[in-house]
Amino acid sequence: MSDFFGKNVPKLGFGLMRLPKLENDATDIEQVKKMVDLFLEAGFTYFDTAFVYEGSESAIKKALVDRYPRNSYTLATKINVFMNASTAEEAKEQFNISLERTGAEYFDYYLLHAFMENNYKKYDEYKLWDFVKEKKEKGLVKYFGFSYHAGPVLLDKILTEHPEVDFIQLQINYADWENPEVSSRANYEVARKHGKSITVMEPIKGGSLANPPEEIKRIFKDYNPNMSYASWAIRFVASLDGIITVLSGMSDINQMKDNISYMKNFIPLNDKEQQIIQKAQNILGHSAVIPCTSCHYCTEGCPKNIHIPDIFSAMNKQLGSGQIDNAKLLYDKVTSDGNRASDCIKCRQCEKACPQHLPITDYLEQAAKMLDPK
Repeated sequence: MSDFFGKNVPKLGFGLMRLPKLENDATDIEQVKKMVDLFLEAGFTYFDTAFVYEGSESAIKKALVDRYPRNSYTLATKINVFMNASTAEEAKEQFNISLERTGAEYFDYYLLHAFMENNYKKYDEYKLWDFVKEKKEKGLVKYFGFSYHAGPVLLDKILTEHPEVDFIQLQINYADWENPEVSSRANYEVARKHGKSITVMEPIKGGSLANPPEEIKRIFKDYNPNMSYASWAIRFVASLDGIITVLSGMSDINQMKDNISYMKNFIPLNDKEQQIIQKAQNILGHSAVIPCTSCHYCTEGCPKNIHIPDIFSAMNKQLGSGQIDNAKLLYDKVTSDGNRASDCIKCRQCEKACPQHLPITDYLEQAAKMLDPK
C-alpha cells in the first residue's frame, strides 16, 4: 500500500489502454468484466483510462461503473490537447464527454495528458490548469496532475511553475532507468525533489519486458524460475519510494492473474534482486531492439496508414533474438494490406506524436532494407 493524502492505495493499477479485443476489433467487454471482478476481489481499486484511448471510457462504464458502487473504486482519466482538440473549447469539452462516457459522476484522478516539449505550452494557452482546478473546487475532480514524456529540465520548470499539482504520472521501468530518451531516473528524482507522488505508466514498456532478451530471461530464471518476467518489471517500480500505484496495461485474464499473484501481498525487491535488475539494465544498454511501447499515437495521422508499432515488433524479433524467419513472417502478416515500411514519405508527423521520441522514419527505412521483399 502507498499512503496518498491519507488514502491507502494498492500498488497495482489497471491501465485501460490495451483492453482485450474480439475478432472484429471491438473490446471484449465480457472478458473485461471478469478482469475487473478479479482486480477488485483482490483488493485493488485504481483504474486508469483517457479520452483518447479508443473505446476505453465506454468499456469501463459497462465493466465497472454500471456494476459497482462508486465508492468501491477510483477512476483516472485525462484531457489531451494534441489529439481531437484544435481549440480550448474542444479540449475542455473532453471533460464532459468523459463524464458521459464513463458515467462516473466525478473523477478521483484527472490528468493533463502526455506533456512533451512540443505541446506543453498548449495547456497554458488553453488555460487548462485553471480549468482543472475549477473542476476540483466543484468536487468533480478529487486530485489532479499530468502525465509526462520529456526530460528532467522541463519537468523541473513545470513543477516549479505549478506546485499545486497533486501528483505526476511518469514512464518508469528498469529498461529506461538510464535511457536518455526517456530519463526515468532523472524524472523520478525531479518529481521527488518537488515532493510529488507518482503514478507509473509503462512499467513493462508496452509489454516488451514480459518477454525480455534471452540473456535476461536466464538470469531471472536462475534466481527464481517461478517468477514471471513481468513481475520483475512491476516489482522494480513498485519498490521505489513515493509511488502511488503502478499501472499495468493488462490485456487478458492470465495477465491479470499473474499480476495479482505477486502484487496482492507485495514484497519489495531485496538486495540480491536489485543486483539482478542492474545486470538486466546493463544487458539492455547494449540492446539493438527498438524501444516502442505500441501506444499507436504515431499511427493516428499517418498519410500512408503504416502500422508502425507492428512493423517494429517484427523488426525486434530479428534485432532482439535473431529470429530472422519469424521477423519476416510477422512483417508479411502486419503489412498484408500493402502498407509497407518502404511506403513512408518521411513527413515525420509520427515523430512529433511519439512519447518515446523515436527516430521513426529512420527505423522504417531500416525495416524496408531488412524485411521488404527484394
